[in-house]
Amino acid sequence: MPLNTPDKHDGIHTARVIQSTGSWYDIQGVDGSILAARLPGKFRQTHSGQTNPIAVGDYVQYTINDDKSAQITDILERTNYVTRKATHGRRGQQILVSNIDYAILVSSIKQPSYKTGFIDRFLVSCEAYQVTPMLFFNKMDLADDADLNELAHTSTLYEDLGYHVLHGSILAPKSIDELKTFIKDKTSVFIGPSGVGKTSLLNAIDVRLDERTAEISSYSNKGKHTTTFAKLVPLPFGGFLADTPGIREFGLYNIEDWEISLYFPEMLLPRESCKFNTCTHIHEPSCGVLEAVDRGQIAPSRYLSYMNMIESSSI
Repeated sequence: MPLNTPDKHDGIHTARVIQSTGSWYDIQGVDGSILAARLPGKFRQTHSGQTNPIAVGDYVQYTINDDKSAQITDILERTNYVTRKATHGRRGQQILVSNIDYAILVSSIKQPSYKTGFIDRFLVSCEAYQVTPMLFFNKMDLADDADLNELAHTSTLYEDLGYHVLHGSILAPKSIDELKTFIKDKTSVFIGPSGVGKTSLLNAIDVRLDERTAEISSYSNKGKHTTTFAKLVPLPFGGFLADTPGIREFGLYNIEDWEISLYFPEMLLPRESCKFNTCTHIHEPSCGVLEAVDRGQIAPSRYLSYMNMIESSSI
């Protein structure tokens, strides 16, 4: 699928990064051709705060070397991105994917069950980096009546906040068609913990793909990682879909404590009544957010998530 970007000027070409393996990048040009490209070491030095200076979804400029290999010469400015704090003790941030229309958090009703704290961290990250989020609750075929009642309450909570929510299963073709309509001609990314069915959904959306899947570990009830590197997949009905490695923790990066409430839509109006501009809405006097919590205008689960974000060492 050709990209809607300018191509060549004085030997410099423009392409989009569709896959990263850490040292090599697959880039797709305007004519749909795919090349393997390397990145000069100077970029890694100037982007030392990131685990990888290039993210899937980036637009880059490149030249062709004498041996026909491609070398990236510039990384174009991003419109937005999805990020998390670097894992495994590394410093900085990891940008999962950039220049996207929708970030779709895939959660499962069971095996593993969804956690609202994880959902809230995802939504705050999207709000902070100008990404439009959507929630997709998967594996609805496993739900019993108690699950459905709880999910109805959860869905209403997020829909009332203005977020788009879908329910579905790979065994329910209508829900897959609804998801296809949502992502048609857009660049979207699936995000979520391992085992929630992201890769199976990708297969259901595009039957030509033969992505690897794995069963839930019966011992830990957590998913096995099946996607090692993020990649951007062209869709037959238009658009791109990025699949990402499973995420078990969604830490926030470079956000001050007092800023976090800016990314909770229900706190925007109450915080205007706070006595202090840098109010953290936990212990300060004359706090508009705490008053809203007392009046029941902010859901207890959301305020608990907010406090956890403030107190967590992962922020």
